[in-house]
Amino acid sequence: EGPFPSELHEEMGERLRKAGNEFGSTTGRPRRCGWFDAVALREAVRLNGMSGLAVTKLDVLNELESIKICTAYSYKGQLLEEFPRDADILQECKPVYEEFDGWCSDICDAQTMADLPAAAKAYLAKLEELAGCPAVLVSVGPRRDQTIQVSNPFA
Repeated sequence: EGPFPSELHEEMGERLRKAGNEFGSTTGRPRRCGWFDAVALREAVRLNGMSGLAVTKLDVLNELESIKICTAYSYKGQLLEEFPRDADILQECKPVYEEFDGWCSDICDAQTMADLPAAAKAYLAKLEELAGCPAVLVSVGPRRDQTIQVSNPFA
């Protein structure tokens, strides 16, 4: 298990789980789902020296009217923008969200970034801003040919 501040337990978590087929391949066990956690992303970028993001399953958000990104944590009245090193602190953190318009349309046929709705592009731009690096791959469906290569991730 472990701490997961942006985890969704109710209807929205189940909706994302079903849309993304988030179940264990052998056990069928439901996987934990939540809103995108930019605090954890910034820590991953810092630790791994990432120069580009591969954003997967963007299509899972297709029919949502609004989408949230966890941009910080609240811990005992303090705003934390950096990932806590202590799991006990992380366990008590509450997500601080920024909300975005959804796109309420199917993006599975998009072949370039230009094909995406404005709201999807705005969401991706915010992820890039929060990460401090660009999205180089964006998947818009479950098939391999449903991945937009924005730039060469290996260059």
